Amino acid sequence: MTVRQTLAEVLSVHDIGTKDSRAARIDDLLERVGLSPTLANRRPRQFSGGQRQRIGLARALALNPSFVILDEPVSALDVSVQAQVVNLLMDLQEQLKLTYLFIAHDLRLVEHICSRVAVMFLGKIVEMGPTASLFAAPQHPYTRALLSAIPVPDPDAPRQRIVLDPASVNRDAALKEISAGHWAAI
Repeated sequence: MTVRQTLAEVLSVHDIGTKDSRAARIDDLLERVGLSPTLANRRPRQFSGGQRQRIGLARALALNPSFVILDEPVSALDVSVQAQVVNLLMDLQEQLKLTYLFIAHDLRLVEHICSRVAVMFLGKIVEMGPTASLFAAPQHPYTRALLSAIPVPDPDAPRQRIVLDPASVNRDAALKEISAGHWAAI
């Protein structure tokens, strides 16, 4: 399917608009994600990875959602394209008043983008709270180990890598509030 057909399908399945209004909506969606509507008749294989992410984002936005789940949205992209897509995501979030559930392993990116963070260990949330609070004072042993693994730009900076001791994790601990809005299963 072409990009136009893919986006039109979303609108058609949900019985949104006429054929003409759908075409205008598709053009608007492509422009909103930084792609020219003249590219709409191309197939996905004719696009770069970053452009494909933008097309996927346009498809996600087609129904005017207020909540979007982004699962590793930039992990397969090179660093410069990652920055472009992240900036686009942040711009769209502000313009469209979107709420994102941003799933990622890149903790620097999480720190940059997210206002709140939840850390999962073995399928369970073990710590959550405001990003600044969680990064500044991690409470759960797994969170501490994760944050200690973040690369630092200065190779001469002192590092204290924390290796997780599985015995230090109480898997049955319930989340409790450590400070305002900051919860940990300790």
